[in-house]
Amino acid sequence: MHFELSLIVALGILGLSTGFLAGLLGIGGGMIMVPFISAILSSQGVEPELAIKMAIATSMATIVFTSVSSVRAHHKRGAIRWDVVKGLAPGIVLGAAIASVGVFAILKGSALALFFALFVSFSATQMFLDKKPKPSRTLPGPAGLVGAGSVIGFLSGLVGAGGGFVSVPFMTWCNVAIHNAVATSAALGFPIAVANALGYILGGSGLTQLPTYSLGYIWLPGLLVIASCSVMTAPLGAAAAHKLPVKRLKRVFASILYLLAAYMLYRGISTW
Repeated sequence: MHFELSLIVALGILGLSTGFLAGLLGIGGGMIMVPFISAILSSQGVEPELAIKMAIATSMATIVFTSVSSVRAHHKRGAIRWDVVKGLAPGIVLGAAIASVGVFAILKGSALALFFALFVSFSATQMFLDKKPKPSRTLPGPAGLVGAGSVIGFLSGLVGAGGGFVSVPFMTWCNVAIHNAVATSAALGFPIAVANALGYILGGSGLTQLPTYSLGYIWLPGLLVIASCSVMTAPLGAAAAHKLPVKRLKRVFASILYLLAAYMLYRGISTW
């Protein structure tokens, strides 16, 4: 694998872009990174099925760093619902462990790409339609939050995202204000990323076909460059999130997800 200046620049631009979007939309940047990292790895000679898996794992690992920067910015504005974070976190760790250590290693990369495309499209549609929840609907109790967290952690582990594509619609459906939902989702990105990253390291530790400078399924050069750049722009995205009107924020979220879902659908079909 070659590390030309153009590759480092491409990874840097990806990091700057995803850091801003992570702060803006609370999606951890994973929805943006996975398609691009998979394309970069494939161009470097990594087998397509493995490239998709490594892109998912590397994307998740960068969220460990991006989420910290984003959370600090949101916390200063008092926008994070820490009570929701505490309720969802235990289930998130459980669901993430099941996905990243077990199911992820079994599924084909093409199957993961198709799942990514379909689920993200569904999430985008829910956001774009801007359906209003019943005024009486509220967040579930402790057991319900653990269950919801398990689903969020599991799905995040399969697609390499910080969970915002599930947790933001879930929270808004339960009448949590969109800006609070985005900020809270950013905070949830940290336990999601840590649990899944450890799982990807364990799950890929015995593979022999991994490229150099890999730690399990995680591609370390991509992680280093993207994480270094993304932490600089995440606070800028968080600041922008508190200035945009609610409907526009949802439409931005949905439009980006549609584009990436279409690309991953193509990747999944072409590598099947």
